[in-house]
Order: sequence, then structure tokens, then C-alpha cells
Amino acid sequence: MTEVRVPDIGDFKDVPVIEVLVEPGDRVEKEQPLVTLESDKATMDVPSPSAGTVAQLRVKVGDKVSEDR
Repeated sequence: MTEVRVPDIGDFKDVPVIEVLVEPGDRVEKEQPLVTLESDKATMDVPSPSAGTVAQLRVKVGDKVSEDR
């Protein structure tokens, strides 16, 4: 199992999740976007680090995330 962490998003904390692009059971490819984050300066997709099947989601639209969490 591979846990996906929030990558380097600059000097931002508590960045909102504005879109969840996958559901548990979905098959994903490496680099496929999983969720979209939006800071006050930009939006950013968080990509899958590897191909596989989504087992569990720990975030939902409206959640706030910070780097490496």
C-alpha cells in the first residue's frame, strides 16, 4: 500500500481540497491527478506516485491540508 502525502506546496498551510478526482476502487496510473488543491495564488493537482487501485480516501472536498500530511 502506498500512502499519498501532500507534496511541496510552498509556504502555505491549511490549503483547501476543492476537488476529489478518484473514489475507492478506482484504478489509477502513475502521475494521474487524485485531488485538486487551491491556495490563494494557484490550483494544484496532487498526482499518484504509482499505478494501482485506490483503497481508501482520507480527504474530502472542503478539507484543509498542509505539506506532507
